[in-house]
Amino acid sequence: MKYVIILGDGMADEPIVELGWKTPLQMANKPTIDRLTKMGRSGLLHTVPDGFHPGSEIANLSVLGYDVPTVFEGRGTLEAASMGVSVNEGEMVARCNLICVENGKIKNHSAGHISNEEAAELITFLQTELGNDSVHFYHGVSYRHLVKIVGGDKRVICTPPHDVPGTPFVDVMVKAIVPEAQKTADLLNNLIVRSQELLKNHPVNIKRMAAGKDPANSVWFWSPGYKSAMRPFSEMFGVKKGSVISAVDLIKGIGITAGLKSINVEGATGLFDTNYEGKAQAAIEALKTDDFVFVHVEASDEAGHEGNVDLKIKTIEYLSERLAKPILEATEKMSEPVTIAVLPDHPTPCRLRTHTANAIPFTIYNPTGTGDSVQVFDEFSAQKGVFGTLSGDEFMKLLMNNK
Repeated sequence: MKYVIILGDGMADEPIVELGWKTPLQMANKPTIDRLTKMGRSGLLHTVPDGFHPGSEIANLSVLGYDVPTVFEGRGTLEAASMGVSVNEGEMVARCNLICVENGKIKNHSAGHISNEEAAELITFLQTELGNDSVHFYHGVSYRHLVKIVGGDKRVICTPPHDVPGTPFVDVMVKAIVPEAQKTADLLNNLIVRSQELLKNHPVNIKRMAAGKDPANSVWFWSPGYKSAMRPFSEMFGVKKGSVISAVDLIKGIGITAGLKSINVEGATGLFDTNYEGKAQAAIEALKTDDFVFVHVEASDEAGHEGNVDLKIKTIEYLSERLAKPILEATEKMSEPVTIAVLPDHPTPCRLRTHTANAIPFTIYNPTGTGDSVQVFDEFSAQKGVFGTLSGDEFMKLLMNNK
């Protein structure tokens, strides 16, 4: 048996008044995902342990069967693995967003989804102006970057910017949890303020504003941590070879840290215009040699953060017909059976424009097994699934042993 997980980041939502109190998953035309649901068995999954923020780093680690309280060392550490940035003892890494601040408030977490080229120029500029032997900026994809602080203390409270759009940035700056971390908090806050001074008149932002785009006029730090100590996925579940396919450094980093091969797909953007067909073909090719493939699509999460209901529905439909459909059609022709699971990692309700910790729906289709009574894939139908409500590593254990 081989295994594929198709994960639509943030697909789950809540009933929306404009949709007649239905969710985007209920409204979307998604025949392939619904077909997998009819043939498979469903349930609900709690992916966020008590006491943890409902971030994609937490939820995806849970989906892959990791004990979050034991292994989690911050989002920055995982993204560093994807970016090839080494993290040594005595070093702290954190996610560094390029964001847009307007009238003293966080307008958005993505600087209007700034391009890779523009972002690279700005991060390189900040490294020249603010970097030193203790502070290092590394550019990643779009608004998603990394900072490494030699001697940094992770015992600080950092607010993810996608959680607080419209909030005055001074109200959610870095705070020390213990007195020993005050130096780190002061350093990070100073870097935020200085970045705003440096970026406001940078040529990249002047051009963006002239074109009616949001400027990337501030950095924002969150999810700090130290070097990770995750066990290989192969040791945990007996998988000889596995791959991860994503446009997002975080997911790539989780995969690499877990010992999975990261497959890059040309045109994978992390947005609604990502290369769905390319990801599907990459997954199909990987299944020729690998036992496990994790395919991640970020688009629905970004639509949720923007509060764009119509776009979120469209991203779900794309996931179903441009990604899941070709994967299902190809696996049906393979000599070795392939189990396919479909799920989000967490909800990203359009009304809230941020993540929640509510349980998410999942379905597992095993071509050698039998289905249950659930006919369509959504948050409420899954409640009737034979698997009930799971949490933590129970999903992955179930997937690998599903008959």
